[in-house]
Order: sequence, then structure tokens, then C-alpha cells
Amino acid sequence: MLELDGISLSFGGVEAVDNLSFEIPDGQITALIGPNGAGKTSILNIISRFYTPQHGTVTFDGHDLLKLGPSQIIDLGIARSFQNVALFKELSVVDNLKVGTDHRSKAGLFSNMFRLPRAGKHEREAREEAESVLGFLDLESIATKRAGDLSFGHQKLVDLGRALVSHPKLLLLDEPAAGTSEGLKVWLAEKIKEIPEKFGCAVLLIDHNMVLVLGVSEKVIVVDFGSKIAQGAPEEIRRDPVVIGAYLGEESATELN
Repeated sequence: MLELDGISLSFGGVEAVDNLSFEIPDGQITALIGPNGAGKTSILNIISRFYTPQHGTVTFDGHDLLKLGPSQIIDLGIARSFQNVALFKELSVVDNLKVGTDHRSKAGLFSNMFRLPRAGKHEREAREEAESVLGFLDLESIATKRAGDLSFGHQKLVDLGRALVSHPKLLLLDEPAAGTSEGLKVWLAEKIKEIPEKFGCAVLLIDHNMVLVLGVSEKVIVVDFGSKIAQGAPEEIRRDPVVIGAYLGEESATELN
């Protein structure tokens, strides 16, 4: 579904991504892990088209992503949640999710201004889809609450919900468990495992919680200083001496085994 080939990205002589290549298969959860500063979020920013690499190609579902801008990515089926949530804080939870359907609306400015049938139809469908995703994430009880009044953990879930309601083919999750309680991390891991089958999409996941990452992923890619140092199934990665030395450490690797 997604292929990065020979990607290099630098900022003022600092190499953020260095000749990186990997593939993301359809219908699976792939994890991208590595130390802080390894280039993980830069990779997501390349896929999301916030950054343009100096070298390499990025192909998604047969499309050359590097020829497209950020606003065109959602139409191809790539959605994203953010490490630092980017919600409309003054809007309700359900209205934040409805924003995730706007790219599919056929109603123009005139239809929306005068509440013509096409605008009304999209509004009804958007609410139904938003409420369905809120049910999946157990957020029905706070649907009408102002997003800015929620705890950080709930804001992370709303951010995830807005991405899901957009009907993604590929869902990019940038540290979805960061800043959440241990209980929520366990619950979230189970929900993430359900996403490919329930929503019909692949997932590319970044997170520092190795119990979550290795528990939900079918494939793990490890980067350090912008380069890929390992990839494989979770059981291979947790035993890989290069990964242990660069990232996990002996103690953590022992606990994960």
C-alpha cells in the first residue's frame, strides 16, 4: 500500500532521514520505533506532505505522494492523529469528529449557507458516522462536551476518532498512548488491534510504549539517526541485539521477553 524508497531529508545539514526504504502492507498494523530524535515524526510528516525530502520516492496506492500537497492526502485515504492533539477546542466532541467527514461533502458554500437538501444530507450522514466512531471509542457520554474541557487522554481519543471517521485506507498514529494513564494504554491497545478489520485500513503506529507496540503490531521497523537498523516481526525485534543496543536496552528487552 505504501512504499518509501531511498528517502533522505535534512535540515540545514542535519540529516533527519537518511536513505530510508520500507513498505507498509495493506490491512496490517506496522510499528515505527526508535529513540527520541530518530526521525520517526519526520517520516510521518513526509507521508503527510508537511515535509518534502531531498531524495527518494513515496508511493501510496499507485500515487506519487511527492507530487501532491497536504490538502490532497486525505482524499487519497491517508488520515493522521497527532502527538500533540490538534482539535477545535471550542467545538463539541461530536462536531470535532464531523470535521473529519468534510472532505467527502458534495455541498458547496451556497448549499451550506441556505441549508439546502444536499447540505442537510451530508450533515445527517456526518453525525451518524461520528456517533458510530464515538461508540467504538466509548465516548458517547461526552459527545456534547467542549473538546477543550476534556482531559488530555480523552482529547487523544477524540483526535483518533476524527481520523477514523474520514474513512482512511492508511491511518498514521503518532504516539496515541503518550500522556495517558496505564489503564487507558491497555484499553487503547485492544482498540488499535480492532481497527484494521473494523475500519478496513492499514495502520502505521509510532509509540514509545513497547508493551503496546509489540503487542498490537504484525511488523516493526526500527530507525536510529534517520536510518533503518532493523525490521521484522515483534518477536524478532525484541531479541535483535542491534535494537537492544540502540534502543531497548538489556533490562527492557528482558522485561519484554
